Amino acid sequence: MSDLSNTLPRTAAVIDAGLRDRTHIGAQLHISVNDQTIVDTGVGESRPGVAMDADSMMIWMSSSKPITAVAILQRVERGQVDLDDPIAKHLPTFAQHAKDRITLRHALTHTGGFRGVATRMDAVPYAETIEAICAQRPEPNWTPGEKAGYHIASSWYILSAIVGGGDAAAFANTLRNDIFLPLRMTDSWLGMPGEMFDEYGDRLGVMHQTDGGSVRAHLALDSKPATTAPKPGSNARGPMRELARFYRALLNGGSLDGVQILQPDTITQLTARQRTGMLDQTFRLTVDWGLGVILNTPSDDMAKFAYGFGPHASMRAFGHGGNQSSLGMADPQHGLVVAVVFNGMPGEAAHAARMRLLMAAIYEDLRLI
Repeated sequence: MSDLSNTLPRTAAVIDAGLRDRTHIGAQLHISVNDQTIVDTGVGESRPGVAMDADSMMIWMSSSKPITAVAILQRVERGQVDLDDPIAKHLPTFAQHAKDRITLRHALTHTGGFRGVATRMDAVPYAETIEAICAQRPEPNWTPGEKAGYHIASSWYILSAIVGGGDAAAFANTLRNDIFLPLRMTDSWLGMPGEMFDEYGDRLGVMHQTDGGSVRAHLALDSKPATTAPKPGSNARGPMRELARFYRALLNGGSLDGVQILQPDTITQLTARQRTGMLDQTFRLTVDWGLGVILNTPSDDMAKFAYGFGPHASMRAFGHGGNQSSLGMADPQHGLVVAVVFNGMPGEAAHAARMRLLMAAIYEDLRLI
């Protein structure tokens, strides 16, 4: 903690306070400004008895979602799909129960109206999940594109089926070959091979539930079956420095170190306000959305939103958070990229307060206000 305390004292104080009150048992943080690394560190523990360092690999939860979004946009650039294509054009069984009007754009902006299928982080067969989502009825009184509500898992499985042709391994390999490896995110996976799970060993951290005054390992998230089965919107994992590389590429017009994963015009679409001023029926807050990314929103609701970017972020900031634990974001106005994960899930309200304090401290330490 001493190095972080010297570099970013307010930021270090927020993380240290959470360690003391057991809101989290560890944290990993990477910050860059204008492509220059400011912080790349871990503090506390990644699992009991194992120190969190910059090489630890925690689950990203829903901070995974923009990876799948980029995979879809790569197919848009190749002319394989169009954002306004009905999903059923590429996945015909999805048309059941009059879902034929729901498009890829609706899925990426959480306006499709098919939130209902629950998925778990253990070994639910991928094909069964796709079948269940295709068979579900759309939500009543929901016109696609005219009503918003965060789809925790369902839309991301459907998007992954389009990317991978309905095959879980093909989807996981596509992310690895088209996004992670080109960006030198060599320790990042969404659906990790079993032999790699064994090889990484204690580098793989364990998430903890820290609400209710106790600290309990959330083993369902980090078991071998949960880690190796692709969960398209929720179980990417890797060091925060690698999630930061993903956002550095988005910030740089889709390019990093000479490798182009998306064209600049596509990045403009990704970060444009595709959904504006709509009440999210899941969060019960007004939040703007791009194509698979949360946008900073001119709304008082952002102060209560557990996955916002803090009080000092510009209106151009974009990114995505993960359930009570993580955040990846970029702020083009300041050339800032932040990737952080806390090894503790304290509940939505406590996480919202923690993240707001952390993001405020980062901007203040870096004098970006």
